[in-house]
Amino acid sequence: MTFTSEPPLRVGARVLLLNAADEVLLIHARDPDDPGHHWWELPAGGQDTGEQLEDTARREIAEETGLVVDEIGRKLWTRESRFTYRGREHHRIDHVYLARTDHTAPRTTTRHTTNERAGLIERRWWSAAAISSCHDKLLPAELPDLLQALLDDRFSLTPLALTT
Repeated sequence: MTFTSEPPLRVGARVLLLNAADEVLLIHARDPDDPGHHWWELPAGGQDTGEQLEDTARREIAEETGLVVDEIGRKLWTRESRFTYRGREHHRIDHVYLARTDHTAPRTTTRHTTNERAGLIERRWWSAAAISSCHDKLLPAELPDLLQALLDDRFSLTPLALTT
């Protein structure tokens, strides 16, 4: 008899980082074991033991992009997801925070894990219009609408709960 177990839950933080032109920074990533499977996502990473989620968000932005963000804004949403990556099942809950920056050039050295380096394709700033016309997979899929609501000042003051 084969038993399957629930993958361990990984809690993390993501950042919807806007520059002075209200463009959002997205990371283009792929599954190194399935290069045809690629997507655009907000910078993120797992929470370390004892770490506050806002500190996770700040640390991950610096590690993944080299950008230093002093202030993390309000929580916009949480997103629970289950997915397969590198042949393994994963279960995540990401807390997504808003942040702004006037600096679009890295101010510190990035520190990618081996796994992140294997899956990283590129980083790019996107306008709301460009995201709306993107034909690649976006995570979350609702990102164009969420971003537009935020920019139009129509975003809920209470964090949303998204699942996939």
